[in-house]
Amino acid sequence: MLEWYDRHHRTLPWRSEPGDTPDPYHVWLSEIMLQQTTVQTVGPYFAAFLKRWPTVTDLANAELDDVLHAWQGLGYYARARNLHKCAKVVASEYDGVFPDTEEGLLKLPGIGPYTACAVAAIAFNRHASPVDGNIERVISRLFALETPLPDVKPEIKEKSAALTPSDRPGDYAQALMDLGATVCTPRNPACGICPWQADCEGRKSGIAPDLPKKRKKEPKPTRVGYAFWIRREDDGRILVRRRPEKGLLGGLYEVPGSDWRAIEAPDDVMLSEAPVSANWSELDGTVGHTFTHFHLNVSVLAATLPSSEADKLDGSWTTIDGLSDFALPTVMKKIVRHALKYGPA
Repeated sequence: MLEWYDRHHRTLPWRSEPGDTPDPYHVWLSEIMLQQTTVQTVGPYFAAFLKRWPTVTDLANAELDDVLHAWQGLGYYARARNLHKCAKVVASEYDGVFPDTEEGLLKLPGIGPYTACAVAAIAFNRHASPVDGNIERVISRLFALETPLPDVKPEIKEKSAALTPSDRPGDYAQALMDLGATVCTPRNPACGICPWQADCEGRKSGIAPDLPKKRKKEPKPTRVGYAFWIRREDDGRILVRRRPEKGLLGGLYEVPGSDWRAIEAPDDVMLSEAPVSANWSELDGTVGHTFTHFHLNVSVLAATLPSSEADKLDGSWTTIDGLSDFALPTVMKKIVRHALKYGPA
């Protein structure tokens, strides 16, 4: 596998060449960004972060709002908050040097078992066996493991660890990642060019393309809510406010809104959560967005307030162009576009 990797490895912005010493900051940053996100998406973000914050200490000294703003488009914003928190801990408590063991890395904010394992192996060449989605697929096919995910995960972890060599474990982990990404792909795996084809039980049994098996997912519920698009009468500025630090989209900015409830929630309950009593006008259509665990449909209500009332509200008043200066998550950007399209001029 290491011979295959030396010849066929992917060239990625955060990756050192086989045998070279990686930069732990680069490895950690890429691993956090790559959670639930594709390599193609992460590339430009990684480059932009490094240009703006070349070291973990630079990132630690950044304002959280700037980090959240730079993170827009990567989703799962808790990762960005933990990224910043972790950088501050590494800079202040470790003199800007990452711990070089799984145990040490696990003590840092936002680093779980997989990330600690991956950074220990890739950045510090520790004998560790990270298992991402690509490696799950490779190992489940290699051993023809037919137990569905996620129940099969412990067995995959055990078998993967048993295969990990003491020599170049970081390159070996990246080799399996590359094998899964380029050869042992989810659909139409290229078994004919796989370095492990002779030993692959899934290929021998003819079931490789069907592995790993997955349990049937439960349908996602739908929630509903209101968004309140409020203009200040004298200058046309729009009200935005910061969401609470904890919870979904915590610490980001929003168009003020109600809680998101089950689809049968009464309209008057959601309307009662408006930041001000006003002559609301409901705009045509709704804004749809899908999160990991539920679908969301938002109705947008618009109102214009005189300055005497508007200035009593908590939040920030901004021009339409100025909205780009705020860390608005994707769902809020959709609400803004909907309000601009269907709202009063």
